[in-house]
Amino acid sequence: MVDRVKYSFKEELFNAISHWLGFVAGIVGLVVLIIFGVKNHSTLQIVGFSVYGACIILLYLFSALYHSIPFEKAKTVLRVFDHLSIYLLIAGTYTPIILNSFSGSKRIVLISLIWGLSVIGVLFKLFINGKFTKFKKLSTIIYLVLGWLSILFIKQIILTTSYKFIVFLLIGGVLYSLGTIFYMDRKIPYNHAIWHLFVLAASVVHFIGIFDAYAI
Repeated sequence: MVDRVKYSFKEELFNAISHWLGFVAGIVGLVVLIIFGVKNHSTLQIVGFSVYGACIILLYLFSALYHSIPFEKAKTVLRVFDHLSIYLLIAGTYTPIILNSFSGSKRIVLISLIWGLSVIGVLFKLFINGKFTKFKKLSTIIYLVLGWLSILFIKQIILTTSYKFIVFLLIGGVLYSLGTIFYMDRKIPYNHAIWHLFVLAASVVHFIGIFDAYAI
């Protein structure tokens, strides 16, 4: 038995196109961020932006491929990477923020914590491979908890950026969170496509916030 939802041709087409657009936008965004990082002569920016951009690109690439390829065996493998890349996106989004808003031992502890938790998430996904539908609710909760951990150290982020950046972070977080409602409810027509739109919107909002706070 295949452990995944079967989408109609139109749904799958929309799912694929939406995240191919995200893939292209991710490449453009990465190039722009690195250009500004080099212009600012900041190694931390270059490293942080590179990791962030690469994680965005991988997320959209795996998702777009998963929804584009019709072959069952390839689709099964790509689905694993599609799910794993969500943890990469979360950790990748944290990376430029932690590298540029924290210093010393705090920076090391936080970057280790976030990436450590993401690795655990990846291992969890590998462990439940073939049972993604069964653990869908738990997986979604883990995504949300990991994403909203930033609330715990938001004070330091404000001190090194601005309240405007926090607004961008919150809006992006809310968009991701609202999107999970559609992700979870298969009864809603085109639910997964709508989820993709929320992911795209949230990614754009976070990108603008990070660009505004650290690149310029």
